[in-house]
Amino acid sequence: MNAAMQVLLAHRSYRDFTDQPVSDADLDAIIEAAQRAPSSIHAQVTSLIVVRDPAKRAKIAEIAGNQPWIAKAPVFICLVADFAKTNAAVEFAGEQQVIHESLEGFAVGAIDAGLVLMTLTTAARAMGLGAVMIGGIRNDPQAMIDLLGLPPMTFPFIGCCIGHFASEPPLKPRLPVKTFRHDEQWHGVPDKATIEAYNAELMEYWKSIGRPDGLPWTANTAKRYKQVYFPKTKLVATKQGFTVDK
Repeated sequence: MNAAMQVLLAHRSYRDFTDQPVSDADLDAIIEAAQRAPSSIHAQVTSLIVVRDPAKRAKIAEIAGNQPWIAKAPVFICLVADFAKTNAAVEFAGEQQVIHESLEGFAVGAIDAGLVLMTLTTAARAMGLGAVMIGGIRNDPQAMIDLLGLPPMTFPFIGCCIGHFASEPPLKPRLPVKTFRHDEQWHGVPDKATIEAYNAELMEYWKSIGRPDGLPWTANTAKRYKQVYFPKTKLVATKQGFTVDK
């Protein structure tokens, strides 16, 4: 198996970071790799805000629901849907941008950020560093916008911590691949036996890492999906100029 496959198959979230800084050369290489991620119509709508200042990282940790690894990791990167950047291109061409006023535009911003994020974290791991994705910044996106000085037509979708790790967590079990892979057409939802077996496997994982608060897949999903768990997203995105009118 080649090195790239080994990195991908060993994906895990690292939260136990050391105080060792990430070198400028390593960070530059990781960001250069992330910039090579594909983007819809080659618009390159994603921008990265790299935060190394300890005070700012501490504030982001608070915004994201008091996640201490954000303050601990030497690098935090915020992935922004930057339609202000693409608007400059559209105006340069003598046209008016409207894509950010559509659900398609918001979807493009999210998908492109996701592609950059996965490339970013994979590159970090390939460099021997650990990374963890942080969706919690959408707990208070306006606070992120204010902290990072983001203009209208931008939105902070997700963040990522990068650093040297003190310990390597075990791989978290996934649902059976049959629930993920559907050949030719959709084959239906997982059956009761599959769900029960996975719930039990996940509970064994939580027990193995000393997490008495860990929940089965079904209970954890229900806890989040029975509500809109980041309710400020729509309000702040609308304020930033994102609508679904088109």
